[in-house]
Amino acid sequence: MTKILFITGGVVSSLGKGLTAAALGAVIESRGFKVSMVKLDPYINVDPGTMSPFQHGEVFVTDDGAETDLDLGHYERFISTTMTRDNNFTTGQIYAEVIQKERQGEYLGQTIQVIPHVTDMILSKIKKALIPGLDFLLVEIGGTVGDIESLPFLEAIRQLRCEMGSQNTLFMHLTLVPYMATSGEIKTKPTQHSTKELRSIGIQPDVIFCRTVNPLDEESKRKIALFTNVASDAVISLPDIDNIYELPALLHAQKVDQLILDQLGLTYEKADLSAWQKLIENTRDVQQSVSIAIIGKYTELKEAYKSLNEALKHASMHLGCHLDLVFIEASKDPIAQIKSARVDAILVPGGFGERGIEGKIDAIRYAREQQIPFFGICLGMQLAVIEYARSQAGIDDATSSEFKQSGTPVISLVTEWEDASGSAIERTAQSDLGGTMRLGAQTCLLEKTSSTAEIYGTTSISERHRHRYEVNAQYVEALEQSGLNVVGRSKDSELVEMIEIPSHPWFIACQFHPEFKSKPLAPHPLFIAFIHAGLTHQNKEGQHA
Repeated sequence: MTKILFITGGVVSSLGKGLTAAALGAVIESRGFKVSMVKLDPYINVDPGTMSPFQHGEVFVTDDGAETDLDLGHYERFISTTMTRDNNFTTGQIYAEVIQKERQGEYLGQTIQVIPHVTDMILSKIKKALIPGLDFLLVEIGGTVGDIESLPFLEAIRQLRCEMGSQNTLFMHLTLVPYMATSGEIKTKPTQHSTKELRSIGIQPDVIFCRTVNPLDEESKRKIALFTNVASDAVISLPDIDNIYELPALLHAQKVDQLILDQLGLTYEKADLSAWQKLIENTRDVQQSVSIAIIGKYTELKEAYKSLNEALKHASMHLGCHLDLVFIEASKDPIAQIKSARVDAILVPGGFGERGIEGKIDAIRYAREQQIPFFGICLGMQLAVIEYARSQAGIDDATSSEFKQSGTPVISLVTEWEDASGSAIERTAQSDLGGTMRLGAQTCLLEKTSSTAEIYGTTSISERHRHRYEVNAQYVEALEQSGLNVVGRSKDSELVEMIEIPSHPWFIACQFHPEFKSKPLAPHPLFIAFIHAGLTHQNKEGQHA
């Protein structure tokens, strides 16, 4: 039977439940077990797809096209299992399905209540993730214990513990142990109260993870153990660390994986964390650094670009250099900021909406004219096309129909132009907001002679998408005649996926999001090539750009 580990959080949010759960999954996987993970989000939105990045951070997209919580990105970066729409669900999804069943008469006239109808739906969702051959399922409960929104989820996992037994389930609770600088001591009281809150609803933690500034001493561990009713070796210290990829080794050093496996009565192999150890060693005593400018509109919240930041970090770790990310607000004279920061390469990421668009276009023009390595992703590619159309193809009023109704829409919805036969090209609409939304993994075919094909080492790739607008097919020929190379197209050849400027040292842009498939132990080739281009530019110039 699959063993289920439940991870809850207390005291405050954003302590790192997702990272801790993912790192624990990596350690368990290193002992030869097959691991998967599920995130339960207590908000009433159906998914984070329509939520502001300032509210929720990044929207992570799975191969099967689900818009999910950013923690699923952590899961995929730490364990080998590919996440799907069954690995993340929300209160909104739960209530929507319960109400739909009630409207269809499936409850046979019953009075619909949180218990058992909502909790039963939650249980069915968790069980759906128990795929064949799975040894461990780690289930992370979003939010903080004590919040009214998460109570149905907590009740559901309490019921599942009763159903499956303590030999098949474990409760793990992550709390904050604050350090009081004025008195020079740590305080365990918040952890005591958070655990008491859990116990009041029938959940006794088996393991306590303690987020701290510095490692917990043994006396503090014994005190927490005493007041939370767990063994002292089940109190795990999670101090601040410089590199999140040190987490698997940190957990393993405290034998939390051995504790869990012993408590569940399992036999196991010796943990093999050599790949993780090699990764960390590659980041020590690095002599070279690379500075990357990210021209964005959500720069006040770095979580909005979480997968992107990590993908760049993976590549820099692979190349053995230090990464300096310079976040530049697109609406505040980005050229001046780029010059001041003296960066080695420029990246324009994805996004939605008109704010900051002209600033991003200015940054792209600067990168093209100054021969600075440039990487455009999703909206970044669309704006690179607009900039090139204005500057090189003679389409002075080039724009996107997302931003303006006037001007020449070199970027538009597919339904806004027609194919050669005169009939509208149809794509599957996957959004209630209207238009077409391409979501999830799709095939892209690359030109054999392109730099991108050389980077990938193949001419057929699969990458994840999340966008509505496309390069308008009516203007592709004019763009190509003016020197822009379309080097990647959709499988049916109708849609532009990748562009290059062959006269530029490194100018590549893609319609998809390669950052979603990058892993610390398997960095994405596009990001490796981009970081390498930044290093090459730095060495050529003798200084930052």
